Amino acid sequence: MIPTETLAAVREQFPVTARQLYLDSAHQTPLSLSVRDALAAFLSEGYEMAGPKTLWLRRVEETRATVAGFFNAAPSEIAFTKNTSEGLNIAANAVPLKAGDNVVLIEGDHPNNAYAWLNLKRNGVEVRFVPLRDDEIATAQTFEPYIDERTRVITLSHVTFHAGQVHDLMSIGKLCKERGIYLVVDAMQSVGVIPLDVKALNISVLAAGTHKGLLVPQGLGVLYIADGLDELQPAYLAMSSMANPPADYVARPDDLAVRKDALRFEFGNVNLPDVHALSAAIRLIESVGVPDIQNHVMELGDLLLAHLDRLGVAVVGPRERGQRNHIYVLKLPVEQWAAFFARNDVRVSPERGGIRISVAMFNNVEDIERLVDVIRTGLENDLPRQAGR
Repeated sequence: MIPTETLAAVREQFPVTARQLYLDSAHQTPLSLSVRDALAAFLSEGYEMAGPKTLWLRRVEETRATVAGFFNAAPSEIAFTKNTSEGLNIAANAVPLKAGDNVVLIEGDHPNNAYAWLNLKRNGVEVRFVPLRDDEIATAQTFEPYIDERTRVITLSHVTFHAGQVHDLMSIGKLCKERGIYLVVDAMQSVGVIPLDVKALNISVLAAGTHKGLLVPQGLGVLYIADGLDELQPAYLAMSSMANPPADYVARPDDLAVRKDALRFEFGNVNLPDVHALSAAIRLIESVGVPDIQNHVMELGDLLLAHLDRLGVAVVGPRERGQRNHIYVLKLPVEQWAAFFARNDVRVSPERGGIRISVAMFNNVEDIERLVDVIRTGLENDLPRQAGR
């Protein structure tokens, strides 16, 4: 667990913890005081200093470098986007795919990843879906039967939103490296909660929004593009994409060379307020440390699973450490239980298999105990234990 004093300081950063039982960070994390203050400071600079853009842009680069550290990447490998979906669509349109090539995904993974690649079917690209049970994790062996000499991309979420599986990126990345396949990862549910080393995992492209484990309001995403993948080209161009942007702001039709770094995928101004917020959020995360956050949420999960076993409540996803992390979907009928949790001021999400509980750095043992008491009360009041019962 996060040390008691550190956890108390973290909880003070999130006033929502004093107002409700918040177990919905897989949907979005609540605003922390430091993130709020960073946003307020940005606005103050805007109206007091008429927008010091040079200063703001310097901070963007400082934040870019800090984000790169999260992934063991270089700052040149990080671009800012609007969200995960934009990053995945950038990847789908950047990879040099031809008619007859194929892309392999997990059936039932996040639809915004699937749609990014399904959109390429109009160009003759085949999209293959690999079936996977909710209590299984994907490994290299999962994908091997579905790949061939025309497979160009394997893409998946690191952590699934609907069952909480933590897929084995290490073996999948090794397979991709051996076969010359691009590995494109949706890290929306893992960044800031699970340590990520893009080099060790052989990830080609990684996309993530910042409104979950990175604690920032919606509207900002990060995109990692491995150095050396110069064949990945942007579908759109802006002055910021160009290797030789014209100083006089007059486009040169005879010079369309793009940058060699990830910034070739960054179009125009980024979300400056959220970038400032992200800098503050990362300082808060690093005050604890991502490995300690991961261990903390897994220990809370151990406690939750033990209580659920005693109550006879099943979970949808895997139970083994390493195969699950901070997301737990309880096999409780959504229609009755979602309303019951809301009446008891417990913030959770309905999910395709039941009720999703997601814990974060600011949750503690007392939160789990309170949740269990609410579930016990619901069962005692004859709410169904699972669909059809």
